[in-house]
Amino acid sequence: MILSPYVVQLVRQVNYGPLESKRYFIPTDGTESDFVEVIENDLIQTNFQKVNKYKIYKCQGHNKFFGVNIYQKDPINKHHWRVHIARPANSIDL
Repeated sequence: MILSPYVVQLVRQVNYGPLESKRYFIPTDGTESDFVEVIENDLIQTNFQKVNKYKIYKCQGHNKFFGVNIYQKDPINKHHWRVHIARPANSIDL
């Protein structure tokens, strides 16, 4: 179980090519300087979701892209969603 409020995803990909690596890290002991690697299944089990926070870096010398994405547990966009809705989500018709 992940107790961190966020997870950092690092992605390495060849420019216009295959994905080479996708790794996930959480801060240890609440610090922001030491991280430990977790597996993707840990994120799924604790309901972490990707939020719209990312940065893409390109290395011309190696023809690669490096991406940094942020995941949060149960992210809610309070502008578009009411936190305390009166009925369960499965009964809402979309």
